Amino acid sequence: MSNVRWSVVVTEETDRALRSWLGATGARKGGLSRFVGEAVQARLFELTVEDAKERNGVYSQSEILAAIEEALAAGQCE
Repeated sequence: MSNVRWSVVVTEETDRALRSWLGATGARKGGLSRFVGEAVQARLFELTVEDAKERNGVYSQSEILAAIEEALAAGQCE
């Protein structure tokens, strides 16, 4: 996996708070990049879940469960 360099801007308060936390938890070199990468992945996951919930909000729980069962049954027949 190759890495990409980002340039981001945050407030001094955010910088101090994060660097203090990283230092207190014993983070090593690359800790800041790792933290940012994990935070971005977590936020993208949250947005994806929110989007799926919004799209599927028009369906009842029973309709969703029936569709899941149908898809599972179709997968077993292959």
